[in-house]
Amino acid sequence: MTKLVRLKPYDPKRGHVLRRYTAFGVRFDESRGWYRVSEELAKYLAGVHEQPGLDYTPLAFDVCSEEEALAVEAREKKEQEERAVASAPNVATAHDVSARPADLTTADLPSSRPARSETRTARRA
Repeated sequence: MTKLVRLKPYDPKRGHVLRRYTAFGVRFDESRGWYRVSEELAKYLAGVHEQPGLDYTPLAFDVCSEEEALAVEAREKKEQEERAVASAPNVATAHDVSARPADLTTADLPSSRPARSETRTARRA
Protein backbone atom coordinates (compact mmCIF):
# COMPACT_ATOMS: atom_id res chain seq x y z
CA MET A 1 0.00 0.00 0.00
CA THR A 2 1.20 3.54 -0.74
CA LYS A 3 0.76 6.89 0.94
CA LEU A 4 0.86 10.46 -0.32
CA VAL A 5 3.36 12.88 1.21
CA ARG A 6 4.34 16.47 0.58
CA LEU A 7 6.47 19.12 2.20
CA LYS A 8 4.14 21.48 4.01
CA PRO A 9 3.58 24.71 2.06
CA TYR A 10 6.12 27.47 2.75
CA ASP A 11 4.85 29.61 5.61
CA PRO A 12 7.53 31.21 7.82
CA LYS A 13 4.94 32.46 10.33
CA ARG A 14 4.03 28.87 11.13
CA GLY A 15 7.62 27.67 10.98
CA HIS A 16 7.33 25.84 7.63
CA VAL A 17 10.48 26.98 5.87
CA LEU A 18 11.79 23.86 4.09
CA ARG A 19 11.62 24.05 0.31
CA ARG A 20 13.48 20.80 -0.45
CA TYR A 21 14.26 17.61 1.41
CA THR A 22 16.07 14.44 0.33
CA ALA A 23 15.46 11.08 1.98
CA PHE A 24 16.50 7.61 0.74
CA GLY A 25 17.57 9.03 -2.62
CA VAL A 26 14.23 10.77 -3.26
CA ARG A 27 14.24 14.54 -3.48
CA PHE A 28 11.02 16.22 -2.32
CA ASP A 29 10.35 19.72 -3.61
CA GLU A 30 7.72 21.87 -1.90
CA SER A 31 6.50 23.37 -5.18
CA ARG A 32 5.80 19.97 -6.79
CA GLY A 33 3.07 18.97 -4.36
CA TRP A 34 2.17 15.39 -3.46
CA TYR A 35 4.43 12.35 -3.94
CA ARG A 36 3.31 8.72 -3.84
CA VAL A 37 5.70 6.78 -1.57
CA SER A 38 5.90 3.39 0.11
CA GLU A 39 4.45 2.82 3.57
CA GLU A 40 7.98 2.52 5.00
CA LEU A 41 9.15 5.87 3.61
CA ALA A 42 5.89 7.55 4.67
CA LYS A 43 6.41 6.32 8.24
CA TYR A 44 9.91 7.84 8.29
CA LEU A 45 8.77 11.18 6.77
CA ALA A 46 5.92 11.48 9.29
CA GLY A 47 8.56 12.03 12.00
CA VAL A 48 10.74 14.56 10.16
CA HIS A 49 10.80 18.02 11.72
CA GLU A 50 11.59 21.37 10.06
CA GLN A 51 14.84 21.64 12.05
CA PRO A 52 16.70 18.31 12.35
CA GLY A 53 17.15 17.19 15.94
CA LEU A 54 14.75 19.78 17.38
CA ASP A 55 11.56 17.97 18.30
CA TYR A 56 9.73 21.16 19.25
CA THR A 57 9.82 22.49 15.66
CA PRO A 58 6.83 21.75 13.38
CA LEU A 59 6.65 18.56 11.34
CA ALA A 60 7.92 19.05 7.80
CA PHE A 61 5.61 16.68 5.89
CA ASP A 62 1.92 16.04 5.42
CA VAL A 63 1.47 12.25 5.27
CA CYS A 64 -1.95 10.86 4.39
CA SER A 65 -4.04 8.59 2.21
CA GLU A 66 -5.36 9.69 -1.17
CA GLU A 67 -8.80 10.59 0.24
CA GLU A 68 -7.26 12.63 3.05
CA ALA A 69 -5.01 14.43 0.54
CA LEU A 70 -8.03 15.43 -1.54
CA ALA A 71 -9.75 16.74 1.60
CA VAL A 72 -6.64 18.74 2.57
CA GLU A 73 -6.45 20.26 -0.92
CA ALA A 74 -10.15 21.20 -0.85
CA ARG A 75 -9.81 22.79 2.61
CA GLU A 76 -6.75 24.82 1.55
CA LYS A 77 -8.46 25.97 -1.63
CA LYS A 78 -11.50 27.10 0.37
CA GLU A 79 -9.29 28.97 2.88
CA GLN A 80 -7.42 30.66 0.05
CA GLU A 81 -10.68 31.80 -1.58
CA GLU A 82 -11.96 33.12 1.76
CA ARG A 83 -8.71 35.04 2.26
CA ALA A 84 -9.02 36.51 -1.23
CA VAL A 85 -12.59 37.68 -0.55
CA ALA A 86 -11.62 39.12 2.81
CA SER A 87 -8.74 41.06 1.30
CA ALA A 88 -10.83 42.47 -1.59
CA PRO A 89 -10.87 46.25 -1.41
CA ASN A 90 -14.05 48.03 -0.36
CA VAL A 91 -15.69 50.25 -2.94
CA ALA A 92 -15.90 53.87 -1.82
CA THR A 93 -18.57 56.00 -3.44
CA ALA A 94 -18.87 59.78 -3.27
CA HIS A 95 -22.07 61.47 -2.10
CA ASP A 96 -24.07 62.52 -5.15
CA VAL A 97 -21.18 63.26 -7.49
CA SER A 98 -23.53 64.55 -10.21
CA ALA A 99 -24.61 67.53 -8.04
CA ARG A 100 -21.16 69.14 -8.24
CA PRO A 101 -19.90 70.95 -11.31
CA ALA A 102 -17.48 68.89 -13.34
CA ASP A 103 -14.69 71.50 -13.41
CA LEU A 104 -14.10 73.97 -10.62
CA THR A 105 -12.15 77.15 -11.10
CA THR A 106 -11.09 79.89 -8.66
CA ALA A 107 -14.05 81.97 -9.88
CA ASP A 108 -16.37 79.30 -8.41
CA LEU A 109 -14.85 79.69 -4.93
CA PRO A 110 -16.41 82.16 -2.47
CA SER A 111 -14.40 85.28 -1.85
CA SER A 112 -13.02 85.46 1.67
CA ARG A 113 -11.72 89.04 1.35
CA PRO A 114 -12.48 91.90 -0.98
CA ALA A 115 -10.61 92.20 -4.25
CA ARG A 116 -7.46 94.39 -4.30
CA SER A 117 -9.03 97.14 -6.35
CA GLU A 118 -11.86 97.52 -3.81
CA THR A 119 -9.44 97.87 -0.89
CA ARG A 120 -7.39 100.55 -2.68
CA THR A 121 -10.42 102.68 -3.43
CA ALA A 122 -11.60 102.32 0.17
CA ARG A 123 -8.19 103.59 1.45
CA ARG A 124 -8.25 106.61 -0.85
CA ALA A 125 -11.62 107.73 0.31
